[in-house]
Amino acid sequence: MSVADLFSVSGKVALVTGGSRGIGLMIASGLVSAGAKVYVASRKEEECERTAAELSKLGTCVALPGDLSSHDGTKALAESLAAAEPALHILVNNAGANWGAPLTEYPESGWDKVMALNVKAVFDLTRLLLPQLQNGSRPGDPGRVINVGSIDGLQVPLLETYAYSTSKAAVHHLTRVLARKLAPQITVNAIAPGPFESKMMAETLKNFGDAIVKSCPMGRIGEPDDMAGVAIYLASKAGAYVTGAVIPVDGGISTTK
Repeated sequence: MSVADLFSVSGKVALVTGGSRGIGLMIASGLVSAGAKVYVASRKEEECERTAAELSKLGTCVALPGDLSSHDGTKALAESLAAAEPALHILVNNAGANWGAPLTEYPESGWDKVMALNVKAVFDLTRLLLPQLQNGSRPGDPGRVINVGSIDGLQVPLLETYAYSTSKAAVHHLTRVLARKLAPQITVNAIAPGPFESKMMAETLKNFGDAIVKSCPMGRIGEPDDMAGVAIYLASKAGAYVTGAVIPVDGGISTTK
């Protein structure tokens, strides 16, 4: 098998939640450029449509607006995808939220919002799309679920983002549980990003960007190709024997704690 074939995702169908910006956009862009047909999901319809139009200049990208903050919204998104595609080869569970507040002031509503989107929606959407993922599975080329966690789920963060870091640790463990359950037909892995340019990270990078770069063994913030590369690896034949893994993509930051 050639190297090009080993890392090919050409002809595969992917769904990327939270695909209109940040980490999700980096992954969606990489998969589209590599030949996959990518559905990008976002709760903001206009933003979703704009992203799909932009990525369609690189390949095939379709907007699939949906709100994953509730079970009904998650179910509606799964039904929309299933109506469009009988087989799904790659599910990227990326949509997420953050909430920062001092411990004594941390609101119940913030905790519930983060847990619902970052953990419950990952479980629900994966479960609801199992028939499509099974239809997309082939011997030697299983269906793929790629969950987006965080290095904040691997180590204690400096900021008071209690629900976020806890939710990402839960995503990592849910990844391992689902990997054991769904093998060999479907692989389930997680990417644990470090600092990348995104709306969620904007304030942190503004206030602590220099310190973060200084603490990073690679000496820089993550770039879109860094995220696209690991997603393509996990989605291609090259990653077909990898399941239950949590892969830090952080320039080595998690090794320094």
